[in-house]
Amino acid sequence: MTPATRSATADLTAELIACHSITPADGGCQQIIAARLEALGFVTETVISGPADFSVTNLWAIKLGQIGKAGKVFVFAGHTDVVPTGPLDKWASNPFIPSERDGYLFGRGAADMKTSLAAFVVATEEFVRDNPDHAGTIAFLITSDEEGPAHDGTVVMCERLKERGQALDYCVIGEPTSVDRLGDMIKNGRRGSLSGKLLVKGIQAHIAYPHLGANPIHMAASAIADLTNAEWDQGNDYFQATTFQISNIHAGTGANNIIPGEMTVEFNFRFSSASTPEDLRAKVISILDKAHLDYAIDWKLGASPFLTAKGALAIALQEAIQTETQVITQLSTTGGTSDGRFISQICKEVVEFGPINSTSHKLNECVSIKDIDPLKNIYRRVLENLLA
Repeated sequence: MTPATRSATADLTAELIACHSITPADGGCQQIIAARLEALGFVTETVISGPADFSVTNLWAIKLGQIGKAGKVFVFAGHTDVVPTGPLDKWASNPFIPSERDGYLFGRGAADMKTSLAAFVVATEEFVRDNPDHAGTIAFLITSDEEGPAHDGTVVMCERLKERGQALDYCVIGEPTSVDRLGDMIKNGRRGSLSGKLLVKGIQAHIAYPHLGANPIHMAASAIADLTNAEWDQGNDYFQATTFQISNIHAGTGANNIIPGEMTVEFNFRFSSASTPEDLRAKVISILDKAHLDYAIDWKLGASPFLTAKGALAIALQEAIQTETQVITQLSTTGGTSDGRFISQICKEVVEFGPINSTSHKLNECVSIKDIDPLKNIYRRVLENLLA
């Protein structure tokens, strides 16, 4: 397939990839999307948030259905920002010049998630063209702050929508969820994320005179072993068991003849709905207290788990996938966090679905060209299943 013969969805994907949108920059993506949606009768609103030197661009676009009635509200959600490219000399082609090779379209954001955004738009164009009197409401919620801190993007927009009393019924987030084949996995929830920074206090001393000091590494060793071996929960029908992982340990001055005066341990829980942040904090404190440590912990709750049980949206998406690809899809809650944690606070049913995720955030990120139009067709079929 050459640029002259590729589909409308592939063309729009390439146009979005060409926008330099390393987080929190939008790079003009949302202007392109807004213009396409306005041509369909969407009312669009751009919201700039965050500090001036790190501003975030957000887009809310909405179109009422038949005779101006709201009905069920269906939202396509996603992000235009991408992660940094890494060393440019390691890419086979410029990451912001979309390139086709061996049946793939290459560029930063090809998988995560500019192909999904393009497919959202073209699917909506086709649906509105064929169903001008469709029932319900179609909306878009797009941010440039998903790959960054996520302080000024979707969370801000969800608060605004909540304050306005804007109810949402269905939301599809275009995260790359497929594993081996397009459509083999839908995310119908995500685990929570709870991080802690533990400071264990000791007494610095000369290493030849250990009786004059108190080594925090030695004192905390048994507690660290207990934390890493603990069973936090057994998960449930939708979530795997909660996991605990240490990401960083630091102690000492760098000299090999000093007992350190303190040690820091950074850790993270990815937790299921079988546990609460309060449960996890209490168990950590119990283990540390058992070791009689002098310590302090700085906690950060990154996300609470969310889950959409198999309902109208998941069924509509599964049916669309099977019709388009003949793939029987799997519902899953694995992986990291997403903006679904914010949207689920104001939307009854939230799922994530997009292209194969194997190259997301990698050098030479790409998407299979043969998957682009089927992805668009799946999104259109979901609209047909729910709003036609």
